[in-house]
Amino acid sequence: MTATSPDLPGLPYHRLARYTPHHRWWRPLLGTLVLLFGSVLAAVFFYVLADVLGRIAGYPELPDGEVDFGPALGTALDLAVIALDLLLVLLVVRWVGRRPVGTVSSVTGRLRWRWLARCLLAAVPAMVLLTVVAFFLPDDRSGSEADGVWVGWGTFLVSLVMLAVLVPLQSAAEEYVFRGWLLQAAGAFARSPWVVVLPQAALFAAAHGWGTPWGFADLLVFGLVAGWLTIRTGGLEASVALHVVNNLLAFGLSAAVVDGLASDETAADAPWQLVAVDVPVILVYALIVLWLARRHAPRNVSPPPPAPAAPHLPYPQPWGPYGPYPQPHPYRPYAQPQGPYGPYSQPHPYGPYPQPQSTHGPYGTPPSTAGAPDAGGRGHGEQPPHQPSGVQDS
Repeated sequence: MTATSPDLPGLPYHRLARYTPHHRWWRPLLGTLVLLFGSVLAAVFFYVLADVLGRIAGYPELPDGEVDFGPALGTALDLAVIALDLLLVLLVVRWVGRRPVGTVSSVTGRLRWRWLARCLLAAVPAMVLLTVVAFFLPDDRSGSEADGVWVGWGTFLVSLVMLAVLVPLQSAAEEYVFRGWLLQAAGAFARSPWVVVLPQAALFAAAHGWGTPWGFADLLVFGLVAGWLTIRTGGLEASVALHVVNNLLAFGLSAAVVDGLASDETAADAPWQLVAVDVPVILVYALIVLWLARRHAPRNVSPPPPAPAAPHLPYPQPWGPYGPYPQPHPYRPYAQPQGPYGPYSQPHPYGPYPQPQSTHGPYGTPPSTAGAPDAGGRGHGEQPPHQPSGVQDS
């Protein structure tokens, strides 16, 4: 059982890196390095393993020497590599951050599924509106999906099932990395929400590569709005919902045409016409989420963090089912022994042995022996009676 202090206030989402008595200033920095190098190593290992298995299975080679898995399977491998970062983030939070893994999901220590469902319902109409409007936008890019042909229902349905499984994991992984770990790592050093939102948004846009200035600006706005909604609602549900629905629609449209999934274009390559529609749609989604937050009031502050152990003890204080166990006396190495009706009698402070018992009897003070008659009828200390002269004492 973890001791919590009622005197410590709760923390907003971006400050949850401090939700542990083991927090040190270097843990967010070390965790970021572990996450970066771990992601690179996991991707290299995964691609090498896939290349070896592909050659064994007899897949053809591309002109550059890589194995050609085809559009659908190649996209599945790319999505799976990104999805691995979700597990990596949880491990870094637990092992490096020394805090519960649920603190990266929300201030309640878990993913709030009911709130996530509401955010998904808010994201669907917004993203569908974007898709419909983008369909009528002029696109002067040669070789785009607009020039493609229908792949057929068999291929499309297989691709759709693959996307339905992997795109939510890939989108959630990106949110847990940027709006989760990186946002909270910056929040370990800065209290202002706007200060911690900017770095992760810039890194999120840069991670998609440099295509057009409009595409970079679109991704930057997406990262800023998603980060602000995360802090405002106290969890990743709103940003995960927007990211999942956006990517499902984008990949789904690409899967509908021949070689659509084989394209290497990303959101960073978006033209200005698409960005002019996408940014207002993102803002509309943010307004819908804020309206839902006012109605349902999701918690955006954590419970009080665990209280640190006493500074003079090398280990946390033990707690029982009804509170802390009795602690040793601050000036004695051991606790004073207790009996059923209170503490036992202690040695006298000025001697190693107990003092003599009182001379009181069970019914009071015994009669004094001073003046008591002896065998001759005299009391102790009394002189014999005066005898007349001439009379011998017999």
